[in-house]
Amino acid sequence: MRAIVIDDSGEKPALTLSEVEDPTPGEGEVLVEVAAAGVNRADLVQAAGKYPPPPGESEVIGLEVSGRIAALGAGDTGDWQVGDEVCALLAGGGYAEQVVVPVGQLLPVPAGVDLVTAAALPEVACTVWSNLVDAGHLAAGETVLLHGGSSGIGTMGIQVARALGARVAVTAGSQEKLDRCRELGAEILVNYKETDFVEAVRDATADGVDVVLDLIGADYLGRNLQALAKDGRLVVIGLMGGREGEINLGLMLQRRLTVQATSLRGRPRPDKARIVAAVRENLWPRIEAGEIRPVVQEVLPITEAQRAHQLLKESQHVGKVVLRVG
Repeated sequence: MRAIVIDDSGEKPALTLSEVEDPTPGEGEVLVEVAAAGVNRADLVQAAGKYPPPPGESEVIGLEVSGRIAALGAGDTGDWQVGDEVCALLAGGGYAEQVVVPVGQLLPVPAGVDLVTAAALPEVACTVWSNLVDAGHLAAGETVLLHGGSSGIGTMGIQVARALGARVAVTAGSQEKLDRCRELGAEILVNYKETDFVEAVRDATADGVDVVLDLIGADYLGRNLQALAKDGRLVVIGLMGGREGEINLGLMLQRRLTVQATSLRGRPRPDKARIVAAVRENLWPRIEAGEIRPVVQEVLPITEAQRAHQLLKESQHVGKVVLRVG
C-alpha cells in the first residue's frame, strides 16, 4: 500500500507518498480501507521528529481516519462487518491507504455526515470529551475558557460545552476567527493579541472561569490559574508555549485549584475504548441531530500533506484540515 513517510534526506524533513508494507489486523482488530485522514497539530510535531508513536504502534503519521472495513482480524470483533463505514481513533497510521484499528476505537459514521468529513471527528471528539468531562468535570451553568477557540479542538469544544449547558469563553488571534467562534456558541470573545484574557474573563464573570482547556502550556500557566474561579480546574493538553513554568501554590491553596495535564495518544487501549464508547453514547446523537457539527476548513489530497501541515503551522485554518486518501 501507499502511505505518507517522513523523508529526512534533505535540508528539511519532507512528507512523501511511498510504498510501505501492508498492515495485517490482529486479534480484536480490523483493517480499514482509508477514505480520509484528519490532520492534527500532533502530526506536525511527529513530522519534526519530536513525537514518536507509542511502542508497537505504526510509525506512519495520523491519529484519525474514516473509511470502510476491509477485513476482520481474529477473535471478538463485535458487530462490525466488512463494508461498514466507520471512523476511528488511532495511535498512528492514518496517512495511508489502509490502517489497522482496535475494535474499541471504531465509531460508525454519524448519519448526516459524509464519509470524508467524518475523518475530522474522532480525535477532537475524544479529546474534548475526555478533557472537558472526564478531567475537567464541566457541568451545566459553569464557564469554560478554551484557548485556540478556532482550532479543531476549540470548534468542537465550544459546541460540546454549549451542549452540556456551559458558558464558553475563547481566545483567538483575529476578529474573523472570533466571529466564527461566536457562530458556534462562544459568548466571551478575546483577541489574545490585543487583550489580556485574565482581565477579559474576570470582567465577564463573577469570579473567573470554572475550567480552562489549554493548548499553550508554560507561557499561559500562571495566567490560567489567575483566570480560574474558586474550585477551578486547569486541564493542559498542549505545549505550544513551552514545557516548564512556575506555579503559585499560594493561589492554588487559596482558591482550591486543580491542575491536570493529559494526553490521549499514549493511553492504553481499554482506556481509549472507554472514551470512544462515551463519545458514541453522548456526542454521536447530538451530531446526528445537527446540534454539534464537524468544522472543516479544507479537504486536500493526501499528496498535499505537506501543504496541510503548513496550514496548521501558520494557523491559517478554522476547525480541521482533512486529507482525502481514497
